[in-house]
Amino acid sequence: MAATELVFGLHAVAAVLQRPDGVMELWLDSGRRDQRLQALASAAEAAGLRPHWVQRQELDKLTGGDRHQGAAARVRQAEARSEAFLDQLLTELDGPPFLLILDGVTDPHNLGACLRSADAAGVHAVIAPRDKACGLTPVARKVASGAAETVPFVQVTNLARTLRLLKDAGVFLVGAAGETETSLYDADLRGALGIVMGAEGSGLRRLTREHCDVLVRIPMAGSVESLNVSVATGICLFEALRQRTQVRGARYEGWGAGP
Repeated sequence: MAATELVFGLHAVAAVLQRPDGVMELWLDSGRRDQRLQALASAAEAAGLRPHWVQRQELDKLTGGDRHQGAAARVRQAEARSEAFLDQLLTELDGPPFLLILDGVTDPHNLGACLRSADAAGVHAVIAPRDKACGLTPVARKVASGAAETVPFVQVTNLARTLRLLKDAGVFLVGAAGETETSLYDADLRGALGIVMGAEGSGLRRLTREHCDVLVRIPMAGSVESLNVSVATGICLFEALRQRTQVRGARYEGWGAGP
């Protein structure tokens, strides 16, 4: 029997209903039959899935007290993307790849926020290690607001090996590290690119640092020494998007993006 998982929150449930064949059950709050919940019910019924209208207390119990916004769904657990998927992605892309690598992010709220920023910035895939890192938990999916269903999430067994393979494929790896002198805004982020972000608190691991082509910092004018990893990720991704948008339409001679 296929493994299942619970997805909850309006955006997350709406996203999984776009692929209704994977949805097994849907619960909606009978106490708030507003337009947004009615839209979810209509999408489910159009796919041949009958929603369960239940009291809010039942949804609270089902989701363990997490903020479900009146909607939850039981879905078939998607198989984790692997290195093989990443190889195929790099082969099939028409233009230079734009990747986000997370080195040991453990908080599902941070992972969900990173996925949401990755979707908004046009990232082709998010890569993370299988061990000592957060996976696609229900909380991560909810925070991602549907991005967990649109951005491929690749879990690898050996992050250092994956970084070497990416470099061999011509991907320029830019790691975020607060102590370096190179500003994010001085880095060339226009070609085949992997933005590498470290774990909460500890940052990038030594081997990960060694595989980066350049380390950059986000200039800050205030008194704080560092930013939350999801905030820092958003800043780095959108600086890359800004640079890449400026050259959109230009012909790339190759994937390499290094200075």
